[in-house]
Amino acid sequence: MRGGGERSYSPAASTSTGGPRSDWRTLARLLPYLWQYRWRVAAALLFVIGAKVANVSVPVLLKHLVDAMSIQPGDPAAVLVVPIGLLLAYGGLRLMTSLFTELRELVFAKATQGASRQIALQTFEHLHGLSLRFHLERQTGGMTRDIERGVRGIESLVSFSLYSIVPTLVEVVMVLTILAVKFDASFAWITGIALVLYIGFTVVVTEWRTQFRRQANEADSQAHTKAIDSLLNYETVKYFNNEAFEARRYDDSLERLRAARLKSQTTLSLLNTGQQLIIATALVVMLWRATQGVVDGKLTLGDLVMVNAFMIQLYIPLNFLGVIYREIKQNLTDLDKMFTLMDREREVADAPRAEPLRTNGPVDVRFEDVHFAYEAARPILHGISFDVPAGKTVAVVGASGAGKSTLARLLFRFYDVGRPGHPEEPTGRILIAGQDIRSVTQASVRCAIGIVPQDTVLFNDTVAYNIRYGRPEATDAEVEQAARAAHIHDFIQSTPNGYATMVGERGLKLSGGEKQRIAIARTLLKDPPVLIFDEATSALDSANERAIQAELRQAARGKTTLVIAHRLSTVVDAHEILVMDGGRIVERGTHLALLAAQGRYAQMWALQQSAERDDTAD
Repeated sequence: MRGGGERSYSPAASTSTGGPRSDWRTLARLLPYLWQYRWRVAAALLFVIGAKVANVSVPVLLKHLVDAMSIQPGDPAAVLVVPIGLLLAYGGLRLMTSLFTELRELVFAKATQGASRQIALQTFEHLHGLSLRFHLERQTGGMTRDIERGVRGIESLVSFSLYSIVPTLVEVVMVLTILAVKFDASFAWITGIALVLYIGFTVVVTEWRTQFRRQANEADSQAHTKAIDSLLNYETVKYFNNEAFEARRYDDSLERLRAARLKSQTTLSLLNTGQQLIIATALVVMLWRATQGVVDGKLTLGDLVMVNAFMIQLYIPLNFLGVIYREIKQNLTDLDKMFTLMDREREVADAPRAEPLRTNGPVDVRFEDVHFAYEAARPILHGISFDVPAGKTVAVVGASGAGKSTLARLLFRFYDVGRPGHPEEPTGRILIAGQDIRSVTQASVRCAIGIVPQDTVLFNDTVAYNIRYGRPEATDAEVEQAARAAHIHDFIQSTPNGYATMVGERGLKLSGGEKQRIAIARTLLKDPPVLIFDEATSALDSANERAIQAELRQAARGKTTLVIAHRLSTVVDAHEILVMDGGRIVERGTHLALLAAQGRYAQMWALQQSAERDDTAD
């Protein structure tokens, strides 16, 4: 549906209000999705603890084995201690670590995948519930990228938290407890101080680095948006020979992405170097204390082995803490963007306890003193009032920008009547079957209306799929019947694959007339009580237009029909014709009455008849 001057863009409206939410708020928002799997979470945590108990027991076992090796050569006990004790105990603990880890993965996989699926579905449903204004202003490439990263971020966030952070914390507590109990407190203090320094350094540097990762993601989204936009408008790019221009725009985004990623990598190297310095220093100090203890006779050789094994075992996962923390921060940022989309308020929402529209038998449509504006400063409709009696046809004509297509958008409740930011002003109302469409559910309103728009966009699927979209449960015979009524069956049959023919992206494999006839067939298949024809035959040649006009008149018989037209020859049989200009109805009446009035309609008729005679003469 097009109408010059009827579309408005407000970039500010497309951005979320306020800054990004805190990480804790984002986590709190995610928690309910995981809470429904709380028993799986609890079981996974138990397996985490079990795996870490087994893992921490390995150095303790090594200590006892090393101490037990201080026997005389040739002692029969050596044969029992080394092969049986080492192989069975060590192998058993390693097996338990792996077993508990796999059980954790198995138990929690359903929770992770279930939460991801639920959030992705809710986001998808919410986006379909947002107003037309949002979808006119959106950038599809960047938005789909945000959703993709958000869904992926759920899995990564849960994985890093449950599989890395929690196990590491459990292991740290166990190791510090053993060191404090088994040796003097200095071992625990050295380890604890090193951990605090390590974590503090990692958090501070990673927080500083986050800006570069965010810049890289923004550049990535911009590059993706430009690429998608350019490919969707492939024909326009070719028409104006602007391949090089599009490549430069894309390359500019890629250059910003490259610069941001280089900064991110440079700072990552700084982070890793600082982490290794802290780890190496702590390890040297711990081993020095343990070695001194062995020399003084306070510790055994097995104690030295255990301390060394503990430190190595503890710092291996900590090596990845910077990466893990950075990824968690980024996952939280990605989740926040997706939750921001989900929090976007619906401009058009169902009233509390709204009931479905009642459409028993023919229904009438009424506009009562309707005012509307896409932007507060530029009103489009000024007190529009008219009736479409049940089973009758009313046509609306006028110049581009008069507000004709806005009537259809309001009837579908893509917008609500009124001016944005001016709720105190009288706005009027729209009624179907005597019911204000703001008091009933949107789904029932749209179910009762069928439209053939001026600009038909098809799904990249088969012809049959696009026709059946009017009523997904329709049989093949009903699809074919609708195609025949729209005079497109013969064309479909002439193609090699028939109804299985793919129409291409946005239907670009078909001509404008063929797309329009599929749109007509789709609406005929829906068979609603109210019909809207918005320049329904604008893309057809004269012969097909006359044939389809007859079919449209047949389809409209007994239905309440609103025809929006530019060509006056298509509306001469309407029960009433409304002439709009500047958002107001300036004339109304039948075709003959308006011609006799010698007003605006008569002037338009004379101009179009003269143009058609000139075309015929040519």
